[in-house]
Amino acid sequence: MRLVRQNDKRAVKGSPGRGTRHARTRAGLAVLAACVVASACAAPDGRKAVEPAPGQQPLQAPPAGKPDSREGKARAAQAARVAMAKKWGLSEPPLLAPPAPAEKPVIRARKGFEVDGQEDLPPVFTTVPTKDKVVFLTIDDGSEKDPAFVKMMSDLKVPYTAFLSNYLVKDDYGYFGKMQSRGVSLNNHTLTHPYLPGLSYEGQLREICGMQNIMEQQYGKRPVLFRPPYGNYNRDTLRAAKSCGIKYAPIWNEEVYVDHVEWREGDQDLHPGDIILTHFRGREEWKGTMPDMVRLLMKYVTDKGYAVARLEDYL
Repeated sequence: MRLVRQNDKRAVKGSPGRGTRHARTRAGLAVLAACVVASACAAPDGRKAVEPAPGQQPLQAPPAGKPDSREGKARAAQAARVAMAKKWGLSEPPLLAPPAPAEKPVIRARKGFEVDGQEDLPPVFTTVPTKDKVVFLTIDDGSEKDPAFVKMMSDLKVPYTAFLSNYLVKDDYGYFGKMQSRGVSLNNHTLTHPYLPGLSYEGQLREICGMQNIMEQQYGKRPVLFRPPYGNYNRDTLRAAKSCGIKYAPIWNEEVYVDHVEWREGDQDLHPGDIILTHFRGREEWKGTMPDMVRLLMKYVTDKGYAVARLEDYL
């Protein structure tokens, strides 16, 4: 329908009056509105006009982009891990450990490491029985308190388990408390780090239970993991440990320093579930720092296709 422009001249003699003109105008507008609402009028290009929705229409923003895909998030996380590895001097990021096993492996004393009555005592073991290609990092004593080490391990998300001796940590319990707040398990390594088999049962009890008391006072819990100093123990050691609430006595299969690795096994190789030992030490005893030790360790295990997992997840 073509709209006709209305004559704008004033009324002259013989023409309709003002009321008549207004009525005709209102009628024309009503017809036009009805035509649009009913979509009966053709648009100039021949298409039908779009029927408007009733009521006031809200302003609509452009559709938001689709949320990141799972693959996209994984790529972003990997890129962040690569950048963090580069920050700490690693050529590639540590491998990710698999999820903790739903069914925990049964832990028994390593063959040849048993004592009389072993079935009722905490087992001494060097490897966790698992097919997962993982190893476990454990760190002893507590003399070195390097803030860079805590930051590095937190940035790289490498789990580890600490075994503390009170005479070395008592000058700064807070340093290890920071580790605990980041999910690190703090455990018993005796009060004074003695050669336990040289002590009486009562002497061993004082060393182990005394450290349990310190751990509860400083960190809020009594550990269930205990490592005998130097890896030396006898039946009284495990009896005393059990009476103090200890369930496991892990030792180690490999030991890592700042510049080399030492092995218990003759094949000098890693095995699934191996426990690795190192110490809280720095330049006073090593030719480098704890971050230097971590760089050596991570290159070693990563090159062999292993991830570092959390020991407590398998116990």
